[in-house]
Amino acid sequence: MHTVIIVGGGAAGMFAAYAAANSGNSDRVILIEKNEKLGKKMYITGKGRCNLTNKTPIPEFLNNVISNPKFLYGAITEFSPEKTIDFFENNGCKLKTERGNRVFPVSDKASDVTKTLQNIIVKCGVEIMLNTAVQGIKINDGQVVGVEIESGLVACESVIVCTGGLSYPLTGSTGDGYGFAKKSGHSVVDLKPSLCGLELYGSDFITAQGLSLKNVAISVVADGKIVYKDFGEMLFTHYGVSGPIILSASCIINRVQAAELTLKIDLKPALNEQMLNDRLIREFENGKLKSVANVMRSLLPQSLINVVLSNAKINSEKRCCEILKKERNNLVLTLKNLEFKIKHLRPVDEAIVTAGGVSVKEINPKTMESKLVKGLFFAGEVLDVDAFTGGFNLQIAFSTGFVAGKNA
Repeated sequence: MHTVIIVGGGAAGMFAAYAAANSGNSDRVILIEKNEKLGKKMYITGKGRCNLTNKTPIPEFLNNVISNPKFLYGAITEFSPEKTIDFFENNGCKLKTERGNRVFPVSDKASDVTKTLQNIIVKCGVEIMLNTAVQGIKINDGQVVGVEIESGLVACESVIVCTGGLSYPLTGSTGDGYGFAKKSGHSVVDLKPSLCGLELYGSDFITAQGLSLKNVAISVVADGKIVYKDFGEMLFTHYGVSGPIILSASCIINRVQAAELTLKIDLKPALNEQMLNDRLIREFENGKLKSVANVMRSLLPQSLINVVLSNAKINSEKRCCEILKKERNNLVLTLKNLEFKIKHLRPVDEAIVTAGGVSVKEINPKTMESKLVKGLFFAGEVLDVDAFTGGFNLQIAFSTGFVAGKNA
C-alpha cells in the first residue's frame, strides 16, 4: 500500500493532493493542515478576489519569474495557465480575465476558488486532517517513512512539503518547511520579503498618505545606477510607498546590495521637460496673482502639492508672477524626478511572498522530488522560486503541486 502525505493545505498542497489522488500511483492520500481550514492564505490573495493565474504564453510567463525560471519550465509546461483555467472552469468555478491578463473568479470571491479545490479533493477521496501540526519528517536510510504529529507517527512512502513561506504568518505560513528541509539535509537560500512596500526616509510623504497615483513612472537607483523601471499605479502610505509597481520593484530591490537606494517618481510621464515647462508658463501666466500652491491644483492632487513644492524649494505662498525661471526649472525637474531615499523593505511577514527557500539545485525539476531523500517532495512557495505580481505565484504553486502530486 502506497501512502502519500501532503504537509500544508494551501494552493500547492491542495493541488498536490488532487494530483496524487488521481495519479493511480497512490492507495491513500492524506492532507495535513495545522489551521482550522484549508487555503487560509488564498482567501486574502488579490485583495480577497484571488488572482489565481495569468493568461499568458509560457515564455512570457517565465519572463515574469524572478528566481529560477529555468527550473520551473517543465512544471509550467506540464500544468500551464491554460490548463489551470480549464481545470477551474470545468469544475464549476467560472473565471474572467482582466487588465494585464490577470485571471479572477467571476464572483470576485477568493472563497470560490478555495471551495472548488476543497470539493475536488474530497471527491477524490483525500483524507483531510485539520488542526494538526506536523512536528517532523521521519527518514530511514535516505527514504521517507512517515511524519510525526502529536499523536504519533503516521507511516507513508512519500511526503510532499507545501508549507508556504514566512509571509502572512497569521495564515499559518511560519516557515515550518524550511526546518523540515534543513533537518533532511537540504540547503535553504536566504529568505527575504518580496512583493512588499518600501519604507522611506523623511516624513514629507506622510501628507500624501492614502493617495493613489495612476499612470506614473518610477525608477529605482542603486548607488547611481538604475536597477528597476516601471509604469503604472502606486500608493503613498504611513511608512512610504506601496501599490502594484512598488511591489514589483521590491522583487528586484531585495536582491540588490547597495549603500544607497533612491526612488524617483515621474509624476508627468506623458510630458517631456519642455512640454511641462510650457504648461507651467501658461498656468502661471493665467493665475499670476494666485499662489503657486493654488495654481498647482490643476497639475497635482492636493495632498502632493506641498511635497513637490518643498522638494523644489519653492515657497507655496509665493505668487506665480514672482516665480523665477530657475525656480520653474526646479519645479519641472521635481515633477519629472520626485526623489525619496529608500530606508528598507517592509518586513517579510507583510510581504505577499517570500523570496528564497529550499535550493532548487537539490530538487528534480521533472518530479519535484528531493535529490537527497527518496520519497521527499517540495512544492510551492517553500521552494526558492518567486515571481512578479499578477497571478504568477499562485500558478507556480498549482504547477509545482500538480507535478509533485503526480510523481509522489
